[in-house]
Amino acid sequence: MNKKIIVPPIKSQGIKTKLIPWINSLAPKVSGKWIEPFLGTGVVAFNSNYNKAILNDTNPHIINFYKQIQTGAISAPLMKRYLESEGALLSSAGDNGYDHYRAVRERFNKEFSPFDFIFLSRAGFNGMMRFSKKGFWNIPFCKKPDRFAQAYVTKISNQVANVSKIIKPEPDWTFYNKSFSEIIPMAGVDDLIYCEPPYYGRYVDYYNGWTESDEESLYNLLRETKAKFILSTWHHNNWRKNDMIDKYWSKFNIVTKDHYYHSGGKVENRQTVVEALVCNFDLQEIEAHNHGIREIPAQLQLL
Repeated sequence: MNKKIIVPPIKSQGIKTKLIPWINSLAPKVSGKWIEPFLGTGVVAFNSNYNKAILNDTNPHIINFYKQIQTGAISAPLMKRYLESEGALLSSAGDNGYDHYRAVRERFNKEFSPFDFIFLSRAGFNGMMRFSKKGFWNIPFCKKPDRFAQAYVTKISNQVANVSKIIKPEPDWTFYNKSFSEIIPMAGVDDLIYCEPPYYGRYVDYYNGWTESDEESLYNLLRETKAKFILSTWHHNNWRKNDMIDKYWSKFNIVTKDHYYHSGGKVENRQTVVEALVCNFDLQEIEAHNHGIREIPAQLQLL
């Protein structure tokens, strides 16, 4: 019987919910910690079944939100009351709800409330998360004034409740707001690092951006680590291939799987993509992990 996937309350483009069984089937069990330098929504960590974890993201709002759940400052009942109140204001606001969305966005960009962060994450356009260079939320409204219907509020509140049962207190689960270059060296030989950096050449809306220099730095750190690691990235789509695969990651074991992304500002980012998991350990029956790989289209083979 398949275990139910824990879905986090934070919504973002590129979330790995449907890929969890694949990732877990590849991840070896180690005696140490689960280490995630790019936490994102947290969906992979929350389904990793590890009792000890180091979880990091350069986005301070993600880390603050989960630390508030960890301490009990955010709970399912509190989130439900907040969303019911703000949802009512949204549904009755002028400009088809946009007036209240702007008000919450302006308030968040001054006070950085983790409750407002969830509101914006759920009411922003196309499930996107993007910040300006000054660190301000700058995604437009999804244009759905009735976004926070009772069923949707209950769904989000239940997600908060589910995550609160998984997150262990410090020091078992430790959250950091640092660079990945500070987190990866924390790993020891008995740990497992799961890396899901921004997808170079596809998603550039990371909190601090992502460049080829970052990709190279990540490669060098993972090449030197004594821990086992899994890196999630993209292999190719119908338009192009990921040049970083050949340049850096082809030196390790790679398995692939088709995946469809429903979120993203560009149509081409909402199509089927061949995902890749890169790892530095030997795989038993490696072909069994290649679920649904397609041949690279002929035009890409010529590149």
